[in-house]
Amino acid sequence: MDEPTRSVLFLCTGNYYRSRFAEEYFNALAPGRLPGWKAVSRALAKEMGSANVGSISPHTLEGLERRNLHAREPHRKPLQCTEEDLRHADRIVALKDVEHRPMLVRKFPAWPDKVTYWRVHDVDLDHPLNALAEISMKVEQLIEELGGL
Repeated sequence: MDEPTRSVLFLCTGNYYRSRFAEEYFNALAPGRLPGWKAVSRALAKEMGSANVGSISPHTLEGLERRNLHAREPHRKPLQCTEEDLRHADRIVALKDVEHRPMLVRKFPAWPDKVTYWRVHDVDLDHPLNALAEISMKVEQLIEELGGL
């Protein structure tokens, strides 16, 4: 009998860079360290990513390659978050409190207090090497935490 799957939902603005890296990194580590868990990611304001080129950030792909990993779904387009996505997640993480909490308040007013917020800057405020290192560390801590539940 298969173990039921539980999920983490990673949220960022465009579902192009930070949340996609968190999703891919979590899913690369989880099978060996946290069986029964998977990650998905969504955008809170996909429309703000209209200048993004391609379906996933080159920074995300490079960050995965630096860790000897490859994106499972590199051609999946960014996806907008829905109420259903929020309802189906066992844990929700938004990548930056000051950026994403106001979006949640506007679009999903019942949800902001049910989300864990990290403080990972986008490329306009931090170099991708630093941001992806921070996400890696946070994802590893999250896996440890979820394994202790």
